[in-house]
Amino acid sequence: MLVTFKSKAAGEVTMYQVHARRLLDLLHKDVARGVITAEETGHALAVLEAQVAASRLHPASDELEHDVRAHHGDDGDDNGHEPTTAVTFSARAYPLMEMLRAAHAGKNDILWGV
Repeated sequence: MLVTFKSKAAGEVTMYQVHARRLLDLLHKDVARGVITAEETGHALAVLEAQVAASRLHPASDELEHDVRAHHGDDGDDNGHEPTTAVTFSARAYPLMEMLRAAHAGKNDILWGV
């Protein structure tokens, strides 16, 4: 399922619900439907920026490495799969953070699920 964030300040931002949930959980918001008011945008941006900074301090977990090896094998056989590319938390958060910056500057709300 997809979540589409809308604001008068910027173009729509659409992401998978599983990824939107992680961002919205940090902001104590429901993934199904909600609003980040213009007054909340500054705080929301600060929360996400802090989480992005923290995520950059920690390398990919051993669990991720295990999954890659299971898929591609220790012998280098890629089992017919494309090379893996990890999408970082900061890359997933960036579009919403840009929307938050624009909404904060324009004093606009951000809505989803409506």
